[in-house]
This record gives sequence, structure tokens and C-alpha cells, in this order.
Amino acid sequence: MKTLTRFSNALMERYLPDPYIFVAILTLLVFLLGVTLTDSTPIEMATYWGDGFWGLLSFTMQMVVVLLAGHVLASSPIFKKLLSAMASTAKSPGSAIILVTVVSLIGCWINWGFGLVIGALFAKEIARKVKNVDYRLLIASAYSGFIVWHGGLAGSVPLSIATEGHPFAEKMGVIPTTETLFSTYNLVIVIALFISVPLLNRWMMPRKEDTFSIDPSLIEEDTEVVQEEKEKKTPASRLEGSYILTFLIGLLGVVYLVQHFITKGFDLNLNIVNLIFITLGIICHGTPKRFLVAVKNAAKTVGDIVIQFPFYAGIMGMMVASGLAGVVSEAFINISNEHTFYLFTFYAAGIVNFFIPSGGGQWAVQAPIMLDAASALDLSYAKTAMAIAWGDAWTNMIQPFWALPALAIAKKGFLDMLKKTLFPIPQTAI
Repeated sequence: MKTLTRFSNALMERYLPDPYIFVAILTLLVFLLGVTLTDSTPIEMATYWGDGFWGLLSFTMQMVVVLLAGHVLASSPIFKKLLSAMASTAKSPGSAIILVTVVSLIGCWINWGFGLVIGALFAKEIARKVKNVDYRLLIASAYSGFIVWHGGLAGSVPLSIATEGHPFAEKMGVIPTTETLFSTYNLVIVIALFISVPLLNRWMMPRKEDTFSIDPSLIEEDTEVVQEEKEKKTPASRLEGSYILTFLIGLLGVVYLVQHFITKGFDLNLNIVNLIFITLGIICHGTPKRFLVAVKNAAKTVGDIVIQFPFYAGIMGMMVASGLAGVVSEAFINISNEHTFYLFTFYAAGIVNFFIPSGGGQWAVQAPIMLDAASALDLSYAKTAMAIAWGDAWTNMIQPFWALPALAIAKKGFLDMLKKTLFPIPQTAI
């Protein structure tokens, strides 16, 4: 394992560019592939890119809110105390690596935005308490939990197809989460990853002389401190520090959520997930001022997402309008049969994920092709959807897009993290 890790380190140091350069190269690659493998002209490909550039604004907002809400909740006093208490249970570098991986896996299974944030914050807390733990591996372990997100409660594909009126409802109907997220095959995958990923991360621990420890002062939070004014109270400041206002808004959110689940059952779509975390964030921070400061701090982590998402939307525009996504998907379909279809759907989704890292966006691209093929082979729509979902999650370990917010919190570079997250990929494929 140490030999493989050193090889990975050398490979990444030599060939991996900055995430923005990564998306720029992907843009040019898709442009050239579209011109070469489809009937599209260069002018048409440029048009597809420009037309698609702003095509995911609403979805981008949903994703930003997921990340912001997860960050706000994870940074609340009650969660910080919980993280500190949990970090104190790690008595050695090995137990620290396993613990942060398990926490990240649990967090990402509940909600990918929450898991990314809670994992990074927990890794920083452990780095402050445990001596001689490799900080690069610690952050990579915190991110590696993200591998289960699309099989968890916030998975965009299974939640989308469980929603009335989703884009492919006429073809596949509405598929409840009991046939996707809570199916036996999906739970087996999740449990297997909960066992294997922590052990794999533990086995990657470097020798003591190669360990990269970090000065705790270098990772202290650069946050705005909320100062409670004791003098010159104004009506505005009283409102900003009002627990009553927080209680009423929190109560409104709780009442709506309870009513939602009573009337609609376990309908856990993206908007409901966001409302749950926003409501809990408001309640856990106590006052509006503390909540807004947390939002301000969380906003610092979404800059790379906001600027890069349009580029990925442009890539998606070229992939869809030119038919290039269909070319990739159909190449796998052509070598598939009723026994191998799900496997090749998984591999196809992993490749497409490099160009369209949004799970929902990738579903929009691949679903029409894969669902038609599943219908022709008389196979399950639910399993086809989950094959795409897991294929999307699989290559996130080496796709920089979703690592950016966690790295912003950890104050660490993508290169250092990717050296360690290269290895969860094969076990997911297995």
C-alpha cells in the first residue's frame, strides 16, 4: 500500500492541474470530441457551449444552498461541541483516520453538503488534538466519505425520480425510495463501503518520518466573532439578538416539515433537505445575528463552485446538444446485454461524471438513453437509475469539483488530497 501511495503521489504531483485548469481542459476536450465524433461544426459547438453556460442556474442555487446549509449547521455551537467531544475519543493517528472517515461517511449518507463540511471540520478538530497524524491523509479521509452520497438520503437521482412530475415520469413513472435508496442492493453497497473505506484509509498511513503534521495555529478558523453589545441597545440590535424571533421562525419550519411528512410520507427531495438543514441551523445558532454570521462564513467556501458550475453547464450543453453524451452512453450499450447492462451503465456514468459532475445534470443527460436501453432489455428502471447514481459518485474521488468546499475549510490543496483519494475508486467499482 505504501508503494502504491508513493506512486500515486508522484503521478499527481507531475500531472494534476488546478481545478479551474481541469475544467478548462475538459471544455476544450469536449469541444474537440464533439467536432470529431459528431456532425457538429466548430461554430455549432461554440453555440452549444454558450447556450448551455447558464443552463444550470436554478440547480446551482440548490447545490449552493445545500452546501451553505450544511456548513451553517455544522458550525453551530452544539455541533462544534459534539465534534470536540468526538475528537477527544481518538487516541492515536490510526484511530483518528478511521474515526474521521466514519463520521464523513455518516454525514455524507445523510446529506452530501453536510457530510463534506462536517468531515472537514472534524478533521481539523482532530488535527488539533491528535499528535503525529498525517494532515493530508486526514483531509482525504474526510472527503472519501463523499463516495456514498448518491446512495444516501440526499442522492439527487433517487430523490428526483421519487418526485411527482419529474422530467422522465411519463417513461418510468414515480419510483419510491424504497426501490432505490432503501433497497437491499443499495444498502449492501453502503454497508460494504462503511467497512472498507475506513480500513483502506488506515492502511495508507505513511511512515512516521513521512508524516505531514500541521501546526494547529495554521488551521484556526478565520471567522467573524459575534460580540454581544451590553450598552446602547437599539431596536435593531435587539431583533438581531432575539431568541424569540429565532424560535418563531424555527417553529414555522418545523410545523411545515411535520405537515409535509404527515401528508406526503417520506418525500425527501432536495428542497425538503435544504429546508431541514436551514431550519436546524437557525435553531441551533440561537439568534439571527449568529445565524447570519455563520452564513457569511459559509459563503466563503462556495466561490469556486459558483464560478466553475457555469463551465460545467457549458460542457453539458455541448455534450447534450452535439449528441456526444449519447455517443459515450451508446458505446457501452452496444456491448451490453441483460447480464452486463447495469455494470456498463455504471462505468459509462463514471466517465460522463468527469464532464458533468452534477448528479442531477448527469441524470438529465444519460437518462433518456439508458432508460430506453433498459426498456428494450426489459430491465429495472430503478436499478438503472442507481447504476448511474453510483457511477456518478464513483469518480468524484478524482474529480476536483466537489472537493473544493471541503478543501476551503481545511485550508489544504486539492493535490495533497487527491494523492490519498485515488484508492477508494477500485473498491467502488468492485
